[in-house]
Amino acid sequence: MAEPMFEPPGHGALEPRTPIDLLLSELASRVDEIVMDRERLRALLDAVISISSDLELAAILDRIVAAALTLVDARYGAMGVLDDAGGLADFRTQGLSLEEITALGDPPAGRGILGHIIDHPQPLRLIDLSSHPASVGFPPGHPPMRTFLGVPVTVGEKAWGNLYLTDKRGGELFTEDDEAIIKALAAAAGVAIDNARLYSELAASQAERERLVVFRDRDRIGRDLHDLVIQRLFATGLQLQSIVHLVDASEAAARINSAVDEIDGAIGDLRAAIFSLHTDTDQDLSAAVRSLLGLVRHQLGFMPEVAFSGPVDGAVSESVHIEVLAMLREALSNAARHAQAEHVDISVAVEDETLAITVADDGCGIPADAPRRGLNNLASRAEALGGTFGFEDAEPGTRLHWTIPL
Repeated sequence: MAEPMFEPPGHGALEPRTPIDLLLSELASRVDEIVMDRERLRALLDAVISISSDLELAAILDRIVAAALTLVDARYGAMGVLDDAGGLADFRTQGLSLEEITALGDPPAGRGILGHIIDHPQPLRLIDLSSHPASVGFPPGHPPMRTFLGVPVTVGEKAWGNLYLTDKRGGELFTEDDEAIIKALAAAAGVAIDNARLYSELAASQAERERLVVFRDRDRIGRDLHDLVIQRLFATGLQLQSIVHLVDASEAAARINSAVDEIDGAIGDLRAAIFSLHTDTDQDLSAAVRSLLGLVRHQLGFMPEVAFSGPVDGAVSESVHIEVLAMLREALSNAARHAQAEHVDISVAVEDETLAITVADDGCGIPADAPRRGLNNLASRAEALGGTFGFEDAEPGTRLHWTIPL
């Protein structure tokens, strides 16, 4: 029987070195490894559940990178999203401070090691980034990075992006187990990304269907207002005008003419409402104004001139957008019916968070005794937006102007 082996005297407690003790020690080590593997698998499962619980793509990408850092205990991580040309369309990082990100300036374009993985979509582990033939170094201000693990992310059969991890904590190297668990995470990420993409397409399709339903309803309401209400009002106005000469009393004739003016104003209001129903707020304001001019040119007999200045398309909210078009529609309709103009100039400007609009014609001007219903309506619309409306003689013609705070 073999003699037990002990540590020489003076080295602390005696440690048995029999074969059975060595076996037990190895088994204990294996148990520790199994426990560690179970913990990593549990962490991977938690990460998969986390990234699968969101349908917003940007949030998913951030969760993927954060999960990868935790799974392999890396200091820095990033997700590079490929564009159709094979470059980087998006680059989302974890581990860098806001100051570091700001100092680095523009995100990577896909050169060096990043470009290598784009061109060769296979897992890559490096002991030292700088030793790889594809390395092009770091830009000024970039934190030092040494160890590296890169894994492609595929959606279906297509390479969608790459997951990059650097600087395993404690100065250790990325292992085969690290690579295996990040590959598993990348596979789950591909499924989550595809789900988010499909959900986005479905949501867009549903929104478009709902938008079409709204436009169909608006079109039906607009037709009903035009074919039923406006035509009946117009016919009533004609009947009143046809009998006014039969009335001897001047006061009664004046009341009839006033009623005709009111009907004419109501028709104008309804036409403005119909135009608002057909206004597409997804269209830029400048494009919507040009579309409006194309519609009213037939009433005017010519195409008005329009000039834009300032951030007209970016600074005007949807509510102001709709009201501006309605006001311009009413102003131009009034010019077509009453001004006998041959030229109309329109200015739309945004400056100092204020929208300024001017409509100037070279017509006959506004008579002193003319009804003010249309002008009052334009003033009310502007006041409802916190703005002002005014008008003045342009010699010849009339100049209308609005200022609306943005």
